[in-house]
Amino acid sequence: MPFYEHVFLARQDLATAQVEALTEGFSKIITDGNGRVAKNEYWGLRSIAYRIKKNRKAHYVQLDIDAPATAIAELERQIGLSEDVLRYMTVRVDELEAGPSAMMRRSERSERDGARGGDRGERGGFGGEREGRGFGGDRPERGDRPERAPRADGERGGFRPRAA
Repeated sequence: MPFYEHVFLARQDLATAQVEALTEGFSKIITDGNGRVAKNEYWGLRSIAYRIKKNRKAHYVQLDIDAPATAIAELERQIGLSEDVLRYMTVRVDELEAGPSAMMRRSERSERDGARGGDRGERGGFGGEREGRGFGGDRPERGDRPERAPRADGERGGFRPRAA
């Protein structure tokens, strides 16, 4: 049978228990369709890039599935009918990933690095710590910039034209 990775985003106002119930219901659809859910991961309540149906955050869940295409079609049909699911995506893969997904490894790493101040690494903190200039450490000073000349119409701005 083919392998799939399925990720869905659930509304932010759902409790974690409700998201788990949704996941169990979707897993049952797969098992009823002669497939199996090899792994499911709850990635947590995360911010999304843009509002979806007035939600700024969503619960992320990933399912690793080994099932026939008909079971996946039924799963997507049921998810499309659910008002609790904002978005979903199913991708066919050659093989299922062993161990935790990249998102889970990233969250584990950030938790481990939390005592050090996050994953900023060697970059340092915000402004002033490196070369006393803040974010633009390699930008020229103001004195190195070209002079501004008045425009012909009397407005401010513009640069002096180069001599030909």
